[in-house]
Amino acid sequence: MASAHHATRVLLILSAVVCAACAAKSAKTEDAAPEGAAAGTFDISKLGATGDGKTDSTKAVMDAWTLACGATGSSTLVIPKGDYLVGPLGFTGPCKGDITIQLDGNLLGTNDLAKYNASWIEVTRVDNILITGAGTLDGQGKAVYSKDCKAMPNTLVLYYVNNGTVSGIKLLNSKFFHINIDKSKDITVKDVTITAPGDVENTDGVHVGDSSNVTITNSVIGTGDDCVSVGSGSAGVMVTEITCGPGQGISVGCLGRYKDEKDVSDVTVRDCVLKSTTNGVRIKSYEDAESVITASRLTFENIRMDDVAKPIIIDQYYCPEKVCPGKKSSTSHVAVKDVVFRNITGTSSTPEAVSLLCSENQPCSGVELIDVKVVYAGKNNKTIAVCNNAKGIAKGSIEALACLA
Repeated sequence: MASAHHATRVLLILSAVVCAACAAKSAKTEDAAPEGAAAGTFDISKLGATGDGKTDSTKAVMDAWTLACGATGSSTLVIPKGDYLVGPLGFTGPCKGDITIQLDGNLLGTNDLAKYNASWIEVTRVDNILITGAGTLDGQGKAVYSKDCKAMPNTLVLYYVNNGTVSGIKLLNSKFFHINIDKSKDITVKDVTITAPGDVENTDGVHVGDSSNVTITNSVIGTGDDCVSVGSGSAGVMVTEITCGPGQGISVGCLGRYKDEKDVSDVTVRDCVLKSTTNGVRIKSYEDAESVITASRLTFENIRMDDVAKPIIIDQYYCPEKVCPGKKSSTSHVAVKDVVFRNITGTSSTPEAVSLLCSENQPCSGVELIDVKVVYAGKNNKTIAVCNNAKGIAKGSIEALACLA
């Protein structure tokens, strides 16, 4: 009996061990949330990320993305408080459900440039994504701005994204553009703060290209380049309530730099303030454009200029590199028409408050200067406007700026 009782006890202990092992395995499997599992919250700190600003947490972030994207239903990828050093992040879809990236902490982009093939954070072919929180995407660009490197990584790219929102986050010191929206539709960028040194070019705040139904609103942007730039192939872009400066202003263009570019249409810039920028609101196209395109139905209204160098610009002779892409000629391949500048007020730091430099062979048409009242803030000159080959009307603007033919 004692022997049988002993055998029974052994069997019970073995059974307990096996059951415990099965339970542990089950719990581990549940935590892993394999593809097709139920949606949930995936915290990078629970997947191995270390928020000390020094330890590489790339794998933990990518593991969290894989779990969230593969789960059925709405899932959240959480970046908790802390500083997480990461390399390139490829958030690629399609995903099985809606995704939220909750940025409560800070992601720091590695300065090991050899690790980048393209951009830092790329969201590709993902529908219904929200990137939100009080944290920061820190490109750590200050450490590499002085390096002679033409191809630097953008901080955040939305590529073939439908119904995406970026809300509330901060973006700091990108190595190149801070946000690049490309080939996407139904995108909103709101309540963000974007900051970079005012003397570093190609650090655009938000760039939009080949995208439609894009809204950029209620944000503070100060960089060394355009606060917002709208490139070719874009339509239905709304830019509102932006405080811009330092930087190069808010631009449509550059247009015509590359072959096979597409038209730009229905862009509205409204209710913005520009402070000490090198340009105000601007349309720019290459003087020897590679593409035959049209920029039309562009509206700039209710904008205040505060000590802005060149408040209103159309420039069909844009060529910053001094070596333009095509054979030099007096013919512009980019048509600019139906442009409204309305209720633009404030001060200019240069006498030339309005500069409309249009092509002789491709004049700008349908241009309206309505209630434009920007004055030179200096004392040794008068406010002036230069309008070459620009056709349209001027109403309610100060006399010195009513130069349209």
